[in-house]
This record gives sequence, structure tokens and C-alpha cells, in this order.
Amino acid sequence: MAIDPERTFKPINIALLTVSDTRTAENDTSGDILAQRIVDAGHNLVRRTIVRDDAAVLVDLFTAWIDDAEVDAVVSTGGTGLTGRDVTPEALGKLGGREIPGFGELFRWLSYKTIGTSTVQSRAMAIVARGTYLFALPGSNGAVKDGWDGILAEQLDSRNRPCNFVELMPRLLES
Repeated sequence: MAIDPERTFKPINIALLTVSDTRTAENDTSGDILAQRIVDAGHNLVRRTIVRDDAAVLVDLFTAWIDDAEVDAVVSTGGTGLTGRDVTPEALGKLGGREIPGFGELFRWLSYKTIGTSTVQSRAMAIVARGTYLFALPGSNGAVKDGWDGILAEQLDSRNRPCNFVELMPRLLES
């Protein structure tokens, strides 16, 4: 990480979503990993929930969190695969945001180092919608570690150079 010690760390407010038909609060290990990393990084975990793989439910929740002034970013885990039940990218597509293509590209590059060509089955992605970042990671423990440790830890740190997502936040609603 290219942390500039002269810069001030600015914690942001993050909502965490697990998308799954089978996970519960008791067995949501990937959500637990992300929650711990968010807090350990110094950010505020302001929302956390688990919802089933249902595009309409996801669109409603994402919209509510985008409209929630307390939420700066959403990190989701699950629903990014290739099966018919994996609808997180489709839900994000309905929000009318701007895709951040480099996020998915970099995620798959990092993931390739740990799972090889199986990474082609991931549809990890990110968008910015009405001033809120939304990051969709696969649901495995390894994938959330790759996504947080390899991308989000740096890009959500206001001290990261040469640039980071946090410093762009005041300008995300510019027209």
C-alpha cells in the first residue's frame, strides 16, 4: 500500500450485505470476515444484513442504502456467480449507476493467483450510484479476502497514493 503518513485517515460509513439463500447470522463466515476487516481498517460498519438471492429485493435494499445519508459505500458478498440464482450484478445494473470496470478486472486478476482459471466464473463488479459506492464480491471466504485485502483496503483509505475512492466522494454528484 502506498500510504502517505502526511495525510489524515478519514473513516467512511460502510453497509455490508450478504446475498444468500442459505447463510444465516450464525454461519455467514464471509460476512464476518468483511465486517472484521472494515472495523479493523478504522471504518464504521453502519448496516449489516443478509438477504436472499432475489433481484427485486436487492434493488430495493441497494436503493434504500444509496438514499441513506449515513451510508458512503456498500460492500456485498455473494450472488456474483453464473447460476440462475446469482443476480447481484443484474440488481446493480438496475440502479442506473456508473460501472467501475477496473474493479472487476483487478479482482479477477488477483483471484487468478489463488484459484486459477476458476476466476472466470466470477462476476465481481462495482458501481457508483448517486454518490454511493457499491462493491459486489463473490461469497467465498477467499474471495472476500482477495477483494478487501487486494483492492478495498487501499482504495477506501484516504491516505492511499496516488489516488483513492475516498478523495473522490465530495465530487461524485457533480454533473
